Amino acid sequence: MKVNIYYGGRGLLDDPTLYVLNKMEEVLQELRVTVERINIYEHKNEIATLPQTMKDADGIILATTIEWLGIGGYMQQFLDACWLYGDKEKIKTTYMQPIVMSTTYGEREGELTLQSAWEILGGQPCPGLCGYVEDLVSFEMNKDYTVLIEKKAENLYRTISQKVKCLPTSNQAVKQTILRTPQLELTPQESEQLSKYVSDDTYVKKQKEDIEELATMFKGMLGKSEKEDEEAYIETFRAQFAPQPEFRARYLFIIEGRKKPLFLEVNEGELTIHYGQEENIDVYAKLKTEVMDSIVDGRMTFQRAFMTGEMTAKGNFKILRMLDTMFNFAH
Repeated sequence: MKVNIYYGGRGLLDDPTLYVLNKMEEVLQELRVTVERINIYEHKNEIATLPQTMKDADGIILATTIEWLGIGGYMQQFLDACWLYGDKEKIKTTYMQPIVMSTTYGEREGELTLQSAWEILGGQPCPGLCGYVEDLVSFEMNKDYTVLIEKKAENLYRTISQKVKCLPTSNQAVKQTILRTPQLELTPQESEQLSKYVSDDTYVKKQKEDIEELATMFKGMLGKSEKEDEEAYIETFRAQFAPQPEFRARYLFIIEGRKKPLFLEVNEGELTIHYGQEENIDVYAKLKTEVMDSIVDGRMTFQRAFMTGEMTAKGNFKILRMLDTMFNFAH
């Protein structure tokens, strides 16, 4: 039989959880159980790979210390890794005993958190141990406490060896019927490989750099596309402009699919053209991109587009008819 201990505290000398774990290890070793302790804080850069260490374990102990609020960041990260990268089939058959000691308030809530988390993961929780320790020396000297700790270790051994079954819990029901958090459907081998990639800082850094490079590239492409949109038709109109003496007019083309309208102003021999809203317009014209393309390609005139209804216009129609005179795209 093998039992893994995952310690989620900070490893402080006066941590009461360490004393409890040492006592439990002694009892389990006397019962010829192979015990492996994993201090999560020593693997903080590779927590994602720790669920893979449960492969050959019959049971585990999740131990942490409540120092101010909650089970602590290391233990929470470990549970997150179990949810994301753990072998769920293995977890289903693995017994877990929570050990939560507190130097402040909240040891019962911490124990309940670990039990609930393991149930949601699909594992088999065992009765745990929690307690408040005000003075470590008096706690260690109390023989009654030592007996309680040893009994808990023996109970874990019996539970695993006898493969004691647990009654169904609502946590499992919630997971099956309500929980909508998507899980990665991975084989144990894929989970192990993915967890290694996640914990590999070099790999993660390279992936981030690649993503940033792609993002920059697409931003550049998007910026280029937007710039091209801002310049569409402008050079064509400039090239085909035929000035008309003593003629002044302001046009606004609303082209479907473009964010801004195309403004065109003729002041005798000068042509002003750009995208954007303007005031005091003589002619408003609305048309589709395909219609404007046909006009600038010489396949259609403004007059024909208006007569066939492919372009709608509002304003001075005499000024509208001048468009084909000033811009002869057909030749």
